[in-house]
Amino acid sequence: MEEALLYETLSNGKVQCNLCHFQCIIPENKTGICKVRINNKGKLYTILDSYVSSVQVDPIEKKPLFHFHPGTSALSLGTWSCNFSCRGCQNHNISRFYSSENIKDLSEEISPQKAIELAKSYGAKGIAWTYNEPTIWFEYTLETAKLAKKEGLYTVYVTNGSITKRGLDLIGPYLDAFSVDIKAFSDENYRKITPIFDWHKILDTIVYAKTKWNIHIEVVTNIIPTINDSAEEMQKLAKWIKNNLGKETPWHITRFFPYLELSHIPPTSIKKLEELHDVGIKEGLNFVYAGNILGHPYEDTYCPQCKRRVVSRRGFSITENNVHNGKCDFCGKELNIIE
Repeated sequence: MEEALLYETLSNGKVQCNLCHFQCIIPENKTGICKVRINNKGKLYTILDSYVSSVQVDPIEKKPLFHFHPGTSALSLGTWSCNFSCRGCQNHNISRFYSSENIKDLSEEISPQKAIELAKSYGAKGIAWTYNEPTIWFEYTLETAKLAKKEGLYTVYVTNGSITKRGLDLIGPYLDAFSVDIKAFSDENYRKITPIFDWHKILDTIVYAKTKWNIHIEVVTNIIPTINDSAEEMQKLAKWIKNNLGKETPWHITRFFPYLELSHIPPTSIKKLEELHDVGIKEGLNFVYAGNILGHPYEDTYCPQCKRRVVSRRGFSITENNVHNGKCDFCGKELNIIE
């Protein structure tokens, strides 16, 4: 086990983890809420090491990131467990991990250096930590991110936004992009999706990532019928994005499919996604995307100035690209697209 980077010792052998906003106080021989950080004799350790549950080369569009090195691929790595317990989690087989299991036997071991070598051998332009919450794998992601930057690879967190400012201050210099969930925009509806601390801390984290470390931000909201699909709530979220991150920030509203404890809820209707797309546009956001609806025109990028379609997509593939140096080929408008 590797000693954790962000914790403090308390009385009676307890420690407090300072990596995510739960800031668990952990007695001896116990773990925090993520189940992968354990107090061993008054010191906090991570049991994750270089243990990988999932590895794949993905289009960057799958993260989803539409304005960040479009058309490239990223070596995507996941580990075990999560600090959230989302009731409709699509990756529950890895996120609902219990530390009593034999993690080593279940895993592939990929060292940070090996991850860099794999990315380069597959022609990937970067590394993304995804599939489960990368914050809980912090020591590994930090070490790998440092190596990635030396090798000219970009770095991505696909995240629930729970990392603390102290965590961001360590990894911020080596992290290029956040694909970050804002799951709802009210206390009641966040609790319906996942047990959580004060969700406003996620908003603070996102703003800090952008303003302090200039991390590229794209926001993702999975639209769940009867929970977070009201036009009023999503208008408030769109307004927050515009006022705090800027109107050029992409917002991905994605189609929910029933799963786990939310299996009784039907899939989001395409009509509802179209309605909420229009809510975001009317609120002043320039780029609102509808996800999980293959072939829909709201997968595409339109120039907010000349209104031309500049990037055409089908799923995670780009079929036409009229953007160069981050600008619209037709009118020269800056589109907040990093190439």
